[in-house]
Amino acid sequence: MTVTTVPTVLTARALLLDMDGTLVNSDAVVERIWRRWAERHGLDGDEVMKVAHGRQGHATMALLLPDRPMEQNLADNARMLAEETADVDGVVPIAGAGPFLASLRGLPHALVTSADVALSTARMAAAGLELPEIRITAECVGASKPDPEGFLKGAAELGVDPAQCVVFEDSAAGIAAGRSAGMRVVGVGARADFHDPDVVVRDLTQVRVEATADGGIRLYVG
Repeated sequence: MTVTTVPTVLTARALLLDMDGTLVNSDAVVERIWRRWAERHGLDGDEVMKVAHGRQGHATMALLLPDRPMEQNLADNARMLAEETADVDGVVPIAGAGPFLASLRGLPHALVTSADVALSTARMAAAGLELPEIRITAECVGASKPDPEGFLKGAAELGVDPAQCVVFEDSAAGIAAGRSAGMRVVGVGARADFHDPDVVVRDLTQVRVEATADGGIRLYVG
């Protein structure tokens, strides 16, 4: 993994935060549930995992089962969301996530996740993390990442120009969504390193946040 070794300073008016893989390590449950789904449908689990991260479940299904009616994908996704919400075994915070979120109190930021309200609430609670006041969840958008809709809605909710937002993401779909929204992207973790974010960190212990005199945010990354 190529993490940044030279400290990088970014300035922003708001931060938009993905959840899974960025604030919360839910890989154990994601692997369990999606590999079971792959087996039921006669698909290779490794190939499924290459596209499952970052997207809403029905969007992943549409990629993997392109001939299946979307109504079936939506119904299947609802069942899987219930499974995922009930299964928080192994869900833990990404290193540094608690102090990082605490440092954002009073600063413009939002959660932008492909999870729905129930799943995001369950996983953040299981990881012992506080939920940001502003949350863009699956219910808020008509299109899943890599579509930029979620990030653009987050910026709009905060009243900030997208170009003045910095996204924190781990997945290919999420990084592509942030870039499509015209935002800079801090990649978190090994997955992010393959998808060319503006800068990549091992975890959130490598990020320090400082409020600026004009109400902005200064990020020290690395």
